[in-house]
Amino acid sequence: MCNRYVSPEAGDMERYWHIGARQPWRGGEIYPRRPGPFIRRVRDATEPAAELVIGQWGLIPWFAKTPTPTYSTNNARSEELAQKATFKDPWRYGKRCIIPALSFDEPCWETGKNIWWRFWRADGEPWGLAGLWNAWTDKASGEIHESYTMLTINADAHPLMSRMHKPDPKLAPDQQDKRSVIPIAREDVDLWLYGTGEQAQQLLRLSPADQFDAKPLA
Repeated sequence: MCNRYVSPEAGDMERYWHIGARQPWRGGEIYPRRPGPFIRRVRDATEPAAELVIGQWGLIPWFAKTPTPTYSTNNARSEELAQKATFKDPWRYGKRCIIPALSFDEPCWETGKNIWWRFWRADGEPWGLAGLWNAWTDKASGEIHESYTMLTINADAHPLMSRMHKPDPKLAPDQQDKRSVIPIAREDVDLWLYGTGEQAQQLLRLSPADQFDAKPLA
């Protein structure tokens, strides 16, 4: 599960992912339930077009009573998207997004205590992480709240990501359900945003360890 990442500035995101309509965003560290940028297809566009949106990192489901869910929604297990009430409608209706990140952080417990690691791309380019978005309307005020969640996938067999997070002593090493974010390659962004659900499903996979540049922060 990812609970901290670093966002690029608006201009860098727009140039890298070829998005127009500049948003006033300065970049920096993003935490759950705080504002962050994401890229989605333009709704009701007559041809494929993407836009940069600022919303809450922590998806607000349609049935929420307030814009602050009482449980964590900043991460979503990709294996459960079609079943979980919070995420099944965004997944069903193709509300997929790209979450731009210069880096993201994960905890490593190999020493017996939490040591934060930071993960960059080995080629120096930004990550485009798989996510889902939703727009929730406050019935009392009519205000629209944009929000998003970051997808994760099981990483028990991954040589790098399986080292992250605190192990459960009750479970075998290959049954820990260690999690990893899901990077979407730039050449696959259009397929992720505009493709069918079946095509998007094929992109829910781990990235090879050699695509990561990672080290402890301390």
